[in-house]
Amino acid sequence: MAVAPLYMGFDLSTQQLKALVCSIDLELQHEEIITFDTDLSHYNIKKGVHTNDTENEVYAPVAMWIEALDLILTRMQGKAFDFSRIKGISGAGQQHGSVYWSSKAEEILGSLDTNKSLVEQLSPTAFSHPWSPNWQDHSTQAECDTFEEAIGGGDALARLTGSKAHHRFTGPQILRFHRRLPKVYEKTARISLVSSFLCSLFLGRIAPLDISDVCGMNLWDIGNGVWDETLLSTTTEGEKGGAEGLKKRLGSVEIEHGKHLGRISSWFVKRFGFNPGCTITPFTGDNPSTILALPLRPLDVIVSLGTSTTLLMSTPTYFPSPSYHMFNHPTTKGLYMFMLCYCNGSLAREKVRDDINKALGTSSADPWEAFNKTALSTPPLGKKSASDPAKLGIYFPIPEIVPNARAGLWRYEKSTDGTLVEVSAGKGWNIPFDDARAILESQALSMRMRSLPLLTPNPMVNGNKEQPRRVYVVGGASRNQAIAEVIGEVLGGVEGVYRLDIGSNACALGAAYYATWALEKKKGEGFEDFVGARWKEEGKINKIAGGYKAGVWEAYGDVLETFREAEKRIIGGGK
Repeated sequence: MAVAPLYMGFDLSTQQLKALVCSIDLELQHEEIITFDTDLSHYNIKKGVHTNDTENEVYAPVAMWIEALDLILTRMQGKAFDFSRIKGISGAGQQHGSVYWSSKAEEILGSLDTNKSLVEQLSPTAFSHPWSPNWQDHSTQAECDTFEEAIGGGDALARLTGSKAHHRFTGPQILRFHRRLPKVYEKTARISLVSSFLCSLFLGRIAPLDISDVCGMNLWDIGNGVWDETLLSTTTEGEKGGAEGLKKRLGSVEIEHGKHLGRISSWFVKRFGFNPGCTITPFTGDNPSTILALPLRPLDVIVSLGTSTTLLMSTPTYFPSPSYHMFNHPTTKGLYMFMLCYCNGSLAREKVRDDINKALGTSSADPWEAFNKTALSTPPLGKKSASDPAKLGIYFPIPEIVPNARAGLWRYEKSTDGTLVEVSAGKGWNIPFDDARAILESQALSMRMRSLPLLTPNPMVNGNKEQPRRVYVVGGASRNQAIAEVIGEVLGGVEGVYRLDIGSNACALGAAYYATWALEKKKGEGFEDFVGARWKEEGKINKIAGGYKAGVWEAYGDVLETFREAEKRIIGGGK
């Protein structure tokens, strides 16, 4: 009897390397984790990185990642894992990071000695630079300014590449590398993203960049599907032949979703017993891979409720803005991935929670009990009657990036005639109790306002209203019923609010699903249909709130422009 094949997904994150194996029916079979700070402490990293506070630099040793790959497979081998069953491999890497290969890289990758480890053969000879900038790096403000000036501002850059210039994005990082280390740049033969770097190790040659992950570089013209020549030239300071030289260093972009890039390197076959027919498929970024961990349909949204707050959505509409990110979808042509990130997430909610507990002098075993009761007993927008003014609050314990605003707390009222008035403490608001619902409404209103252009009215999905189909909540605060209910009412999920529990390895899981689809799909079978037919909701999804409420969702819609005006006042410092 033939042994059923397995599929492997990797996640190279800031602090860990994760490997996850699933069966053809997408059931988890094995998982393994290497934690850099404990398992590879000899690299003297902290939380996976080195920091240089003087230059605002955050970076990681590439050798550590290579050693982690060897180590994670060795551990699995020690547990008698049968690598010969692996039919396909995909993976994901922390977005935006770059790896700089030397001219000897491909020769070394293609002739690895089975008797030696990966790291001793590749590092340092295969690299022109031993470090990779991390997404937390903030050293590139001057380069970000250069990028936006070259294109005509942040709005223009967002329309072209899906995002305005960001410190962590690869284009500004390469420009800084070119400026500070010009001789090292000259010796650099190829430049990979973290995802394509990891893919290259398995493939035994430099892998192409992924069509979704390439959108996190500020270099790719998403609308036309090509490198932007002006930005390439900007990255190389306009030097003669610089744009063409950078294009060669970046290599090709794989536009075919689920492409079979090639067979696994013989080093893995001889060292660990992989099947020589094991197929390597494209590796993508960690955020795109995360949305592959469930059959997310167009107009479904994921709200991640952690230290920060993130909204992810698959949409057929390309509507870029400096306020958020848009990427090509990792598996589906004609779809885009929308990503909206806030600094103020749990910190803002917890501040209000603590103020309420302090006011009540409560010592409940559940610190959220009073907050939740207060939030759910307060009517939408704090309006006890139709004639009452709508209450709107904005809560930024730390400076926010969406919008780009200073830290602060602002409370407003919108009267029935539409007038927006900032109110001082104690005037019209029962502080801190009115803040309980207002903080949740504030965070959700910002998400709704910014995602509105992407929520295409569809008579079959949302009755021609600009609503999401489903709202999935993940992260620590997703277990808080009050938070989930209020967010669901503001966003108005047609089919309701669902708590998604796929563990902490969603990114690696999405990569394993990608490999399974790439190897097992029928001709023309899309990722969503393939996964949807095999994915079992039991134990992974629970409906926890109704979402859309007639009249309530519309009432929140009536204050969106007022909320936008409140944000403008904060940014402008006006009243």
